[in-house]
Amino acid sequence: MSDRRIHSARISRVLPDSIAAEVGFEAGDRLVSINGQPLRDLIDYQFLCADEVLELEVLDRRGKSHSVELEKDYDEDIGLEFENALFDGLIQCNNHCPFCFIDQQPPGKRESLYLKDDDYRLSFLYGSYLTLTNLSDREWQRIEQMRLSPLYVSVHATEPEVRTRLLKNTRAGKILEQLHWFQARDLQVHAQVVLCPGINDGAHLTQTILDLAQFQDNEIPAVASVAVVPVGLTRFRPDVNEVVPVSTQKANEVIDQVQALQATFRKQYGSTFVWLADEWFLIARRDLPPASHYESYPQIDNGVGSIRLFLTQFEKAARSLPDAVTPSRRLLWVVGNTVEQAFQPILERLNQVEGLTVQMAALNSKYWGQSMTVTGLLTGYDLVNGLQGQDLGDGLLVPSLMLKHGTTQFLDDRTIADVAAELNTEIYQVGGTPADLIQVCLHAMPMARV
Repeated sequence: MSDRRIHSARISRVLPDSIAAEVGFEAGDRLVSINGQPLRDLIDYQFLCADEVLELEVLDRRGKSHSVELEKDYDEDIGLEFENALFDGLIQCNNHCPFCFIDQQPPGKRESLYLKDDDYRLSFLYGSYLTLTNLSDREWQRIEQMRLSPLYVSVHATEPEVRTRLLKNTRAGKILEQLHWFQARDLQVHAQVVLCPGINDGAHLTQTILDLAQFQDNEIPAVASVAVVPVGLTRFRPDVNEVVPVSTQKANEVIDQVQALQATFRKQYGSTFVWLADEWFLIARRDLPPASHYESYPQIDNGVGSIRLFLTQFEKAARSLPDAVTPSRRLLWVVGNTVEQAFQPILERLNQVEGLTVQMAALNSKYWGQSMTVTGLLTGYDLVNGLQGQDLGDGLLVPSLMLKHGTTQFLDDRTIADVAAELNTEIYQVGGTPADLIQVCLHAMPMARV
């Protein structure tokens, strides 16, 4: 067994009162195999751990090998968490998409920012998108045998020459053949189309959507849903002329084009099927669709309906707001400027609470060179650059989606502490739900005045 596999199967946490805790596992131990089977990833771990009798091969933190036998109920979790879901390394991307965000970052940042994920296992586990261009026969067989469904696939275009141009990969033109493979096995994908003006828009977009809709005909649709997303570009992209940003005019064209298809699909399939990311409406300066439009929010992680859902959830959470707070406090809520108008109802409701004043700092990203910016792409530099010298009241409300998961680090490697020091203010990190926003507003304490 390779040292790489052993090293990367490191246990990060043992859940309290779990079987693993009772047996004596510790963070830093490394799980090597279960019932003699080596572990490639978290999928293998979850599959093999379902058995009632387990024999675990373990290397402890001192490098000593142990064999641990245990019995448990079928499907009972033994209580281990790992540093990484992939024990044998990341399957990286072999495409060269001109709109790839990884290639649109400046040099010199932390190494993890430059890893190009195109791994079917992360797609199955966490809903990340892959292109299907780098899978070996063995991996296709594993998807079939373990029923790894649904996967999330970046289609972009179904016409072979258009998709090949976008991915710059000769294997990219096989996408329809691959989708038929899923269909024949009653497996599903959720698809996305990153729209690049002048390349896969117009008639190409219509053709792509119609091609994908054909997979709705089975009892188990091979393509469960499609999200159309506007291309996101930064000033660091290698070729500034190959792909251009989405204009307000183009956004309105795409909305009209897709909404016409949505109406057809609702009649034909009883579902909207193809969805527009919220950004289209923000760029087009049009109202978002109502909550009823989004059905079960099948593409929520792709930014489809996330703003409407947040607004709906806020209305419910706001019922618990008090009439007044003491002492009074004034806070500045930092968001990307794309949501400035959409979030005005939230500001109005918060400011009905006596003693609570919440203002909005709707910023675009100078760091990325964007005139319109979603909240998650704002960096520490953007906060400092956009807010330096302003009256920041009693502190900033900073959404956690600006930060690397589980850390206080922005995309430009600045930290919450760095920005707080540069702006000489308190920063309150806000979780991803309206309830989190309300709780921080109610419990943030005003700064001492000199």
